[in-house]
Amino acid sequence: MTSAVTDTGLLAPGRAGSPAEAATGDAAFLRALLDAEAALTRAQAAVGLAPAEAADAIGRAAGVAVTAFDARDLALRARAGGNPVIPLVADLTAAVPAEWGAYVHRGATSQDIMDTATMLVARRALDLILGDLDRTQRALAALAAAHRDTAMPGRTLTQHAVPTTFGLKAAGWRSLILDARDRLRTVRDSLPAQLGGAAGTLAAFEAYGEGRGDGQARPVGLAERLVAAYAHETGLAVPLLPWHTLRTPIADLAGALAFTAGALGKTAVDVLTLSRTEIAEVTEGTGGGSSAMPHKANPVRATLVAAAARRAPHLAAGLYASMAAEDERPAGAWHAEWEPLRDLLRLVGGAARDAAELTGGLRVHADTMREHLDLTGGSILSERLSAALTPLLGRARARELLTTLARRAREEGRTFTELLRETDELKGVELAELTDPARCTGSAGALTDRALERP
Repeated sequence: MTSAVTDTGLLAPGRAGSPAEAATGDAAFLRALLDAEAALTRAQAAVGLAPAEAADAIGRAAGVAVTAFDARDLALRARAGGNPVIPLVADLTAAVPAEWGAYVHRGATSQDIMDTATMLVARRALDLILGDLDRTQRALAALAAAHRDTAMPGRTLTQHAVPTTFGLKAAGWRSLILDARDRLRTVRDSLPAQLGGAAGTLAAFEAYGEGRGDGQARPVGLAERLVAAYAHETGLAVPLLPWHTLRTPIADLAGALAFTAGALGKTAVDVLTLSRTEIAEVTEGTGGGSSAMPHKANPVRATLVAAAARRAPHLAAGLYASMAAEDERPAGAWHAEWEPLRDLLRLVGGAARDAAELTGGLRVHADTMREHLDLTGGSILSERLSAALTPLLGRARARELLTTLARRAREEGRTFTELLRETDELKGVELAELTDPARCTGSAGALTDRALERP
């Protein structure tokens, strides 16, 4: 029987089973917390604040399988101090030989470890998300190249506007994905370690340096060297300052993730529109079924991505709200970040996974697109015709004529093109090119080529 406290993702099919889900689960956070603690002692050993033997012992204790620590028990005990670091330090200390126990977590505060672990989890999840974004952009590049000249109706305010190409649409989707990729890469590479001690002054580490008992003076810049060593041991960036209440890293991460969800969402909502039964210009490669209607093949991948895009901004907003963090370490502000940040990483990770599957299997129905160009009987070309006829008839007369013919086409049930050919003023005008939607896509092909040059 499933445990009553196990989050299996039952209500979150968008992230269930995704690599990002595993990378942000309780086990992943516990692993990151242990990694942060072990890295702290290694860093202190590197600058002479701890014996190498202590770093080795703590590293061995922290490096065991996370199942050696009871995550549920830690969660329950975390209520006493408001965070899981406090009970974890107690358990980790008990797991190392007594002679080295004093070096566990020495000089640090709970937020140092929690923030550093959060950055580790985020970086590991971002690596996975970036992999799926790369799969998505490659699939979209292939679609854009294959359909560079596939004409389709361009739609504005839900109505047919002028012809465009599916290649340009896919190239636009890819451009957004590349924008998201670049933002996530920048954020990933700048995620910093956190080390400041109780109030962000590194005072405890300075004190330990002064009281080493070896008769040597404290090295100049010891605290700075320790922070750099800690960042090196974790693989994170070196912070300019302790950022207990300077939450730029969280805000940058929130913004990049929300942008990514929106970028993926653009593709999804377009696919949802174009895959409607009455449009059917694209279909998902493997649509989902319906519990009541056997004939349906629902665009499930696009649905899940669109759902993620709708939720992500609200999660990001909660993280931005935590920037108003009082004093040198706040009560509640950093605590409020943990769950929405994990949800955001999972949400975007699941959406990236689904987007890669969606774009990799998307079927494009070029014949249907071409048929739809004729739904307005040729009036979709009115802008092109207006520009072409203005030199011949004058701007006012060209507009008047085209407006009249469009109205007659609707009222008489005839095509716009047919009425054009019957107009005396246009006798002798070559209308074949002007009335072929596939030859009136402007610079769509060149714009697609240009977009595909972006690596």
